[in-house]
Amino acid sequence: MREIHATKIIDIVSKLCQEANYNLGEDVIQALKKACESETKPIARDVLQQLIDNASLAKSENIPMCQDCGVAVVFVYVGQDIHVVGGDITKAVNEGVKKGYNEGYLRKSMVKNPIIERINTEDNTPAVIHYRIIPGDKLKIIFTPKGAGSENMSSLKMMKPADGVEGIKKFVLQKVSNAGPNPCPPIVLGIGIGGNFEKAAILAKESLLRPINQHNPDPKIASLEKEILNEVNLLDIGPAGFGGKTTALAVNIETYPCHIGSLPVALNINCHAARHKEVII
Repeated sequence: MREIHATKIIDIVSKLCQEANYNLGEDVIQALKKACESETKPIARDVLQQLIDNASLAKSENIPMCQDCGVAVVFVYVGQDIHVVGGDITKAVNEGVKKGYNEGYLRKSMVKNPIIERINTEDNTPAVIHYRIIPGDKLKIIFTPKGAGSENMSSLKMMKPADGVEGIKKFVLQKVSNAGPNPCPPIVLGIGIGGNFEKAAILAKESLLRPINQHNPDPKIASLEKEILNEVNLLDIGPAGFGGKTTALAVNIETYPCHIGSLPVALNINCHAARHKEVII
């Protein structure tokens, strides 16, 4: 049984909080540059170039690429042959978030109660943590800060199996169209299909961790990703909502077996800042 000390988790999560907010992934940078080259509307090109310049400045100056430093969403893949010592793993993750947001001068957005008083916790905790037990003796931590602008435009629908692929496409296109400029396009769409109510939502969130230049390994799902992306980009919402061919940079779909009588579909919209960093201990 391999041991990992809680203090190591605190330090790693702290660094991930800052790196994710400062450094936009190279996959997203390249997608923005490619979109900038293909756009025909001057204003769309200008917005995309500003996003590229903003990401470069954030990285060089170690400052947040967006004023909304998001909810601290953490995926923790725990090897079954490890044991965390010196503290509780959940407390360690939250201490890491607290440390990272304070030391990194990142905006704190969490409130203690969603309905009553809504007082800021002042350290961006608690984090939203998803655990998964995996084989081996490694601990994988993925940190992804999720801003409210795009999260608020997300949706879930318990569809009928008869709705099929066309029903899924209609649902996604309607939600993106209704969202318009609110999620700060160009966006990345995470879609979870299957499982049940909560599984579909987690699938959608987890799909956003995949590099946006990688498609689902299932050829049929990959084809659906491309098809939805093409149709979304025909909506002419464009960068920042000013019109153009680049409403979305990517569509990532994850699926899971489901009940014969249901078809859960979750849409988790992300802004262009598809922020996430990971470490394997």
